[in-house]
Amino acid sequence: MIYSHAMTPASTRRRLPLAGVSIAVVLAFAAVVLGVWRPWVSAPSSAPAGAAASGESVAAVAPAPLILPEHPTVLVFGDSWTYGSAATEPTQGYAYVLADLLDGETIVNGVRGSGYLKPGLDGPAFGERIAALDPALAPDLIVMQGSINDREQGVAGYRDAVNAAWDALSATYPDATIVVLGPAPHELPVGAGTARIDTDLRELAGARGWWYISPIADEWITTQNYLSVIDVEVGRKHPSTDGHRYLAERLAAALGELGDAPVTEAGSETAPEQ
Repeated sequence: MIYSHAMTPASTRRRLPLAGVSIAVVLAFAAVVLGVWRPWVSAPSSAPAGAAASGESVAAVAPAPLILPEHPTVLVFGDSWTYGSAATEPTQGYAYVLADLLDGETIVNGVRGSGYLKPGLDGPAFGERIAALDPALAPDLIVMQGSINDREQGVAGYRDAVNAAWDALSATYPDATIVVLGPAPHELPVGAGTARIDTDLRELAGARGWWYISPIADEWITTQNYLSVIDVEVGRKHPSTDGHRYLAERLAAALGELGDAPVTEAGSETAPEQ
């Protein structure tokens, strides 16, 4: 059943039955072969919420293992990929499919064409959209996705916009765990602007001790599977319905791996293997 919310034109909530248990077992096994960026450091240090602004470099803080309740509520926030563009129906997008795989509920907030700097087709940029979120949602986990839409906006002001958006998000939902899902390539080879965004978001997430999942670094989309994931014709280089399911499976497996992640103790001389 789908419930509508007034947060943004593309915001919906979905609750799915307990159909994902067997899939989750398979995904848990698959997780051991998936690469997720682990910003381990031997001596974690505290970083202010707005750290790592434009041009600054801040040491990464080791994130804690991801622990979710049995039936988590997950806010998935992002752009057209989160919206479900190019799926047969938007509700077949990866963010909706994820609910089944996690045996939980996803609150989907995707606006086509939007980014941290770039306003979208159906709503404003990320910062304004975050300001309009309902504080009463109380998600257990927030997946902050994208966005490739800022790839042509340039470097100026980008990191500041990201930090401001993330400060507002963490202030709105102080009890939620935030995982940043970096941009996935809509075309290959990966463009310089998209690669820059991936690097910036990785460093900014690391400065806060947040998990960062990089579809680019982990090669979710390659020359071998590109045409089976991306609809280059009708979908205008967005994931197909099968592509959305594939992305949901990769994301669910990656999140499962974060729950098994070891914690680096302060003062430790040896960091765990990546």
